[in-house]
Amino acid sequence: MVGNTYGRIFRITTWGESHGKAIGVIIDGCPPGIKISEGDINNELSLRKSRNDNLSTQRREDDRCEILSGVFEGKTLGTPIAIMVTNKDVDSSSYEKIKGIFRPGHADYTYFKKFGIYDYRGGGRASGRETVARVAAGAVARKILEKEIKGFELFSYTKRIGQIELNK
Repeated sequence: MVGNTYGRIFRITTWGESHGKAIGVIIDGCPPGIKISEGDINNELSLRKSRNDNLSTQRREDDRCEILSGVFEGKTLGTPIAIMVTNKDVDSSSYEKIKGIFRPGHADYTYFKKFGIYDYRGGGRASGRETVARVAAGAVARKILEKEIKGFELFSYTKRIGQIELNK
C-alpha cells in the first residue's frame, strides 16, 4: 500500500488499524544520542486524546506508548526506532450492522475502490486513530530539533475558520 512512509532524511512508516491490536510507527534517520523516553512521547500523545464532549470521539484509549527498539538507556541509538501503542477500546460490534455499507464522509468507498477490500471496523487505516503514530513520531522529531537548534520552540494556532480570520 502506498502512503504509509513519509520523509527522506527523517523517515516514518506508520502501521496498524483503528480496531487492530496496536498501532505504531517505525522511525528511520534519527541521529544517535537524542534523549527520549516513553514519558516524553506520552506527554505529546495526551494532547491528542478525546475530550468528554459531543465534538470528540466517544472512544477512550490510554494512548500509552512502548518503545520497542532504537533507544537504550534513554538515548537513541541511530538505528530504527519502533514505537507501539496498544488499542484497548476495540469493540467492533457496533460496526457489524453497517458492514458492507459505505459511510458518507469516510474513506470506506475510496479504500474499497483502490484495494478491493476495506476494514469496516472504525475505518482501519483511514481512522483518526492513525494519527497516534504521527504524534509519536513528532515527539521524537521535536527532541531532535530541541537538541540541534538552541531556543527552538514549536507552536501552532488557528489563523482562520471560514470567513473569520485572526488579525496580524
